[in-house]
Order: sequence, then C-alpha cells, then structure tokens
Amino acid sequence: MPLRNLGWLLGVVGVFALGFAVAYTAPSEEKSRDYGNMKLLVDVMEQVRKNYVTELTPDKERKLFEDMINGGLERLDPHSAYINPHDLKQFDKSSKGSFGGIGIQLGTDRQNHGQLTVISPMVGTPAYEKGVLAGDSILKIDGKSTEGMRIGEAVDLITGDIGKDITLTIQHEGAKEPIDVTITRAEIKVQSVMGDQRKPGNPKAWEYMLDNENRIGYIRLTAFSENAAQELHDAVAELEKDGVRGLILDLRNNPGGLLEQAVKISDLFLTEGPIVTIKGRNDKERVYEAHEAGTMLVPAEKYPMVVLVNKFSASASEIVSAALQDHKRAVVIGERSYGKGSVQNVIKLDEGEHGKSALKLTTASYWRPSGKNIHRFPDSKESDEWGVKPNEGFEVPMKDEERLEYLIYRNDRDVVRGKNPPAKSEEKKEEKKDEPKDGDKKEKKPFEDRVLQKAVDYMRGEIKKVGALPMLPEVVPS
Repeated sequence: MPLRNLGWLLGVVGVFALGFAVAYTAPSEEKSRDYGNMKLLVDVMEQVRKNYVTELTPDKERKLFEDMINGGLERLDPHSAYINPHDLKQFDKSSKGSFGGIGIQLGTDRQNHGQLTVISPMVGTPAYEKGVLAGDSILKIDGKSTEGMRIGEAVDLITGDIGKDITLTIQHEGAKEPIDVTITRAEIKVQSVMGDQRKPGNPKAWEYMLDNENRIGYIRLTAFSENAAQELHDAVAELEKDGVRGLILDLRNNPGGLLEQAVKISDLFLTEGPIVTIKGRNDKERVYEAHEAGTMLVPAEKYPMVVLVNKFSASASEIVSAALQDHKRAVVIGERSYGKGSVQNVIKLDEGEHGKSALKLTTASYWRPSGKNIHRFPDSKESDEWGVKPNEGFEVPMKDEERLEYLIYRNDRDVVRGKNPPAKSEEKKEEKKDEPKDGDKKEKKPFEDRVLQKAVDYMRGEIKKVGALPMLPEVVPS
C-alpha cells in the first residue's frame, strides 16, 4: 500500500476514533448525531480524494478543510471564523498594534498595472530614515520581483524578525533608474491616536488642538488596539495642559478592536454608571462600570464633548459612542453606526502540522447602558433598534461619492512624503510641459468635511454658553 494511502487510512481511523471518543462522553441522544456528522465528513473527503477531476495536493486538501469549516461558521453568523496559521499572525499584529517590519503603508497603483507602491512611510521608522518616499514603486523584495504580487504576500516578505535586513529595489517618482535600499527591521508601533494634521517641523507628532481661538481639541481613534486607551489618555493630557475647552472624538471608519480598551476609553470620560453589559450563553451577565478616579475633562458640564460616527463605525466604537451618548456626556454627530453588538472570543487551537490556528467564535452580545440593543441582525429593518444614531438634529447624511472623497482627503492629509525628499527631476518636468495651463484647468472645489464642521459649530456654541474658565496658573521657568 502506498505511504500516502496508508496515511489517509490512518487519518480516517483517527477521525473515527475522535468521533467515538466524543460520542462516548456525550449525552446518549447526541451519540448518533456526533457519529453521523463525523462519518459524513470522512465520506465526503474520501470521495474527493478518489474521484475529483484532478488530484489534490496536501495544501489544497488543507484549504478545502478550512473552507468547509468557514462555510459552516459563516452560516452561524458573519463574525465567527476559523483563522488559519497565516492569518492568525496578521490578526495578532493588528490586535497588539506592533510588529517587526520597516514602517511603510503599502498599496497598488492602478494606473501602473497594479504596481506595488508605498502609500506613505511611517515617521521615525527604518524606512523613513532610509529615505523611502510616498509614491515609490517597489520593484523587488530581496531580489524577488513584485510583478503581479498581492499586497498580503508583500507584507509577509517585508515583515519579519527584528534586527534582520531586507533589501527593497525601489524607484522614486521621476527617477530614471531604480535603486536598492537595505533596511534593518525594527519594532513598528502603529498609532491608534491621531490628530487632524501633523505638527509643523515634527511630522511624527500630531496637532490635537483643532481650533486655537476656542480651544477645541480633536482626536481621531483609528483602532482599539492594546495601547489605544493609554495613547488617548496621553493625547487628552496634552490638550488639558494646553487649556482645551472641549473635545471632538472622531470614531469614523473605526472597525473596533479589544473590548477592554473600549471600556477603558469610555471610563476616561465617565465618573459613574454602566459602560456596557455583556450577555452570554454560558457566562454570567457582566456589567462594566465607570469609576470616578482618573476621569479626564471634568467637570463634564465645563468641557463639552462630541463623538463622530459613520456607517463604518463598529463594535468597540459603538460601545464608546453609546456609553457617552446614554450618559449625556457627549453628543453624537454623523451617520448611524454599523450595528455590531456581538462579542467574539479568539480560542487558540493546538499547534499542528501547519502551525497554530484559532477559532473566532461569537459567544456573547453587548448592550448599551440604556439597555437598548446594538446588534443589527440579518433581518433587521431601518426602523428597528440597532447601532448608534446621531442625536436629534445632528445627523449628516452622506452619499458613497462623498465618503470616497473624504477617504482621499483624509489620506492626503496623513501622508508623509518622506525624509528629505529629492527635488522633482527634469524628466518629470518635461513630461508635464504639454499639460494645460492653470488658467485652462477647471478648478476643483476643496473637500469640505461637513461632519467635522457641524461638530466645530456645535462646540463653539457650547463653549460660549459655558463662559470663561479660570485663568491657568502662570508657570515661571526656574
């Protein structure tokens, strides 16, 4: 008997043995069901192996198993999933907010046949210090051509062990020839907290004071990673030092993240009362409460707050915005949020032949302090109770075109061109000589962030109502 067939036979026996073990320990009425389900899986795989039009490689067989698992989990709900070893590494990176890499945001240039392109270097990272620029084409990674390469594959090649070198073959915009740049990987920390624009002369730091005259602070929270609450605390502390009078917290396009970070962030602005209630099938109902110690921007009546949300604000974003809205700590402005009120536990599975994997399983649901539902079920209607709605009179409806314009506008403001970017080459200038003159061009109206403007207008009015705050004590250098 060929070794491959022997391995398959032993695998089938192993699955049967597992099925019998489960059935033996299960309640009597579940015995036949467990046995039947295990047998069905084995029968299907046996038929695929014997009769499918082409022979499957071991990798393809593994992928088939994973797809079968995920197909079933998707029928349970859209948020439960099997995470294979490759995706688990990426999942852990996004949760931790740090990884070994060089510090670039990658994308593809559609006008250049999908060429792998640097969207922006991250300030202070190895790539930034080596002179990698926004708009650079990445032609090779350690000698491997990037033609037709997917972004995920490129990320796998670029990220890796801290202290190890990687060589990128890049071409600056307008340059005649590509160059090789060798970069040493370091720990890259992804910022969760940002302002509206970077500080002049220090692109690594953000300017959190949006309106200096009225002392209105503005903070964007892009994800609820492990350090999000601490980063937000530090940003608010900086604003308090600068005499902030009110705060706009922007959660637009924030998909969520860690529950504990959502609780800690809500607690930064609340002195008491429930933040969120978790209800599960096998766990006791848990209520997370706010504490007076460590609360910032107090008393609340002296420091008005606004939270910005849109249709892509989900999960942890909805916990924070709902908690601040229900406690009347903040006014919510924008669009109705996504409506994801379920909790997924990531259950690490044993290390096997292909590495560690995990099961992301919906195990509970969360509820607002008011007791209202957040989750949008597949059959939910617009008139049903779900998500977080803007306060009355503060909804700003948007079309898809405007949302896209906002993303482009926001990205342009965030991009860092690079450290000491070279002047544009003469070749680049020659390419543009036939372009229409400025007088012939149709002027494009600058993008107006209507949501943010509505928040600023509201804050100015509220700050006028509060009146002048006591003068800050003068600090004399010594």
